[in-house]
Amino acid sequence: MEFNEIEERMDKSISVFEENLSEIRAGRANPAILNKITVDYYGVPTPINQVAGISVPEARMIVIQPWDASVLKEIERAILASDIGINPNNDGKVIRLVFPELNEERRKEIVKDIKKLAEEAKVAVRSIRRDGIDEAKELEKESMITEDDLKRAEEQIQKITDKKIAEIDVILEKKEKEIMSI
Repeated sequence: MEFNEIEERMDKSISVFEENLSEIRAGRANPAILNKITVDYYGVPTPINQVAGISVPEARMIVIQPWDASVLKEIERAILASDIGINPNNDGKVIRLVFPELNEERRKEIVKDIKKLAEEAKVAVRSIRRDGIDEAKELEKESMITEDDLKRAEEQIQKITDKKIAEIDVILEKKEKEIMSI
């Protein structure tokens, strides 16, 4: 029974959850929201961070400075087409993304969204637990492990699951505090 493999799969689920959280717009400028946006750069879909310098000069502003001025319009078009909900300001040299202040209602919506993401991560972890227990039961059915080994494996898998669920809760709580205190 490979408990390390189960733990690694659960860690990957948590990493995906953290990555999704980093892309949530929470009033502060975070360049991670641009990660999934690509521009058509000479016919090739290219991530913005590979065609431009991205900086955060102020807490609520991202500045995108393309290395090739001809791609400025493409970057602006890609940002408008994305679902980040911010209109780019193009001054001919750089694009500025200004994040509005969050009101209480919007913060609560964001918290609801991150709770949904946390629940999805927990479901993924529990699914991995189920797969691990099914694998252990299969081994017991094939007489490769004893019934006692099966019980120990189930207990060990449950301990790993509980630890990972607690990790998700800690990440969620930290992000929730961050959003509500902005």
